[in-house]
Amino acid sequence: MPRFASRRSFLQQSAATLAGAAVLPAFSAVAADKKKSPFEISLAEWSLHRSIRSGKVNNLDFAKVSKEEFGIDAIEYVNQFFKDKAKDQAYLGELKKRADDHGVKTLLIMIDGEGRLGDPDEKKRKQAVENHFKWVEAAKALGCHSIRVNAGSGGTYDEQVQRAADGLRQLSEFGAKHGLNVIVENHGGLSSNGEWLAKVIKTVGLSNCGTLPDFGNFRIRGNEWYDRYQGVTELMPFAKAVSAKSHDFDDQGNETRTDYLKMMKIVLAAGYHGYVGIEYEGGKLDEFAGVKATKKLLERVRSELG
Repeated sequence: MPRFASRRSFLQQSAATLAGAAVLPAFSAVAADKKKSPFEISLAEWSLHRSIRSGKVNNLDFAKVSKEEFGIDAIEYVNQFFKDKAKDQAYLGELKKRADDHGVKTLLIMIDGEGRLGDPDEKKRKQAVENHFKWVEAAKALGCHSIRVNAGSGGTYDEQVQRAADGLRQLSEFGAKHGLNVIVENHGGLSSNGEWLAKVIKTVGLSNCGTLPDFGNFRIRGNEWYDRYQGVTELMPFAKAVSAKSHDFDDQGNETRTDYLKMMKIVLAAGYHGYVGIEYEGGKLDEFAGVKATKKLLERVRSELG
């Protein structure tokens, strides 16, 4: 009896151990999910615009530089650096291959210089919309989720709402056919008025038309500035990407123009947990050092908020 009881006890304990091992992965998955990062970090190509224009960095190598120099595995291209390649399938294929080879995600392309999507002249507005079509197709080829555009217009406050919404609606309808979002950055003029841009997006009324709130681009004209915290708060409900603009840093590593902790609390309060793109524009640090300083700050803020 004692020997039998001992064996039975051993078998019961063994079964309990195996059962525990069987459920461990599930509990681990739950624990990992609870510890999920509040946001991810990406790199906007504009951060290296001087290096690219000088030839120090080649657009084809941006993914490699992002991963090897900064440890960042998600990028945002700028169309200015391959302006004549939008329809070059061989080039786009090579761009995608190099990103894939380095395990880097291509999130979006920032589009400039293709006309005003809210142009007061209806024909020019239509042409601007059509000028963006090739970039929608290029973004699709690269595996992006969005193209970032501008909402330049003219006229009264309300006229510009309607004109910008018209151009964005046309482009977003085209983007939807390709599974792409069209997202608008606060980028000068009325687009740097958070209330105005939010009204434009609401007027468009399409799920694939949203915003890319930039922490710093809130100068409307001259010395007229819109409050950056209010602006980001107004734009976050429509955000499909976020741009962490940086210029200079103090001795503690904080950005001198934007309170990153305060700003990221606004971002997360909107329910956004996607990529926050580093966009360094300063001049005191070289571009590589500026990107690293911005990343370090974002990582510290992420740790505090996590």
